[in-house]
Amino acid sequence: MGSLAEVFQHARSEGRAALVGYLPAGYPTVEESISLMTELAHHADLIEVGIPFTDPMMDGPTIQAAADEALGNGFRVKDTIRVVREVTEAGGRCVVMSYWNPILQYGPEAFAQDLAEAGGLGSIIPDLLPEEAGRWRQACDEHGLDPVYLVAPSTTPERMHSTVEAAGGFIYAASHMGVTGAQESVSSHAQELVARVRQATDLPVAVGLGVRNGEQAATIAAFADGVIVGSALIQAAGEGRLSELATELAGGVRKKSGE
Repeated sequence: MGSLAEVFQHARSEGRAALVGYLPAGYPTVEESISLMTELAHHADLIEVGIPFTDPMMDGPTIQAAADEALGNGFRVKDTIRVVREVTEAGGRCVVMSYWNPILQYGPEAFAQDLAEAGGLGSIIPDLLPEEAGRWRQACDEHGLDPVYLVAPSTTPERMHSTVEAAGGFIYAASHMGVTGAQESVSSHAQELVARVRQATDLPVAVGLGVRNGEQAATIAAFADGVIVGSALIQAAGEGRLSELATELAGGVRKKSGE
């Protein structure tokens, strides 16, 4: 099955950053989401499998619209496990991106077991703080999953310490404050935030929120261990050009800005 650490180690061995791509499970349907993620896995090192949710506090309009479409087409949380299993069996590596409520309703221990058995490597739960995550952390430990946590430019030194101490796999560095969505340029705070994280931990640091093209991916790849792309990939999938954008992004993480 491997581990999240191995994903970043492999990219590092090739002298590049890892490409992490987000797509919602069930978008636009469960079957089509499996096909899209399998296609994306040919280009991305890690797939963030999103769990559509009715009250996504962090997600911008693109992800919200995709989640609404998935839910309207009958998506259920249990479908996430099938998506992870089939994408993993096709050669992809998956981590689940979810709010806490869907996992809590499923049953954290049952979800961790099912996710691990399906080949999932970990979780990103933006509204679950480390100090409130004891139950989930124990479930992850029991099933070999890595709990990934987010930091932002506003993260205090004290919060940074507690976050990296609790985290596994990698640190998700949100490049700017606010909701997700493709941006015209990379936030100037991103590089400074990565440097702060590296002072606190040896875990890889992946930067997300706003990346939309290969040029921006290259800019981030020059100072981060991973580049996370979500909204732009959803838009590309809806326009039938997922492979085109994924190819561009994969080239970006391999050709660092300025080279």
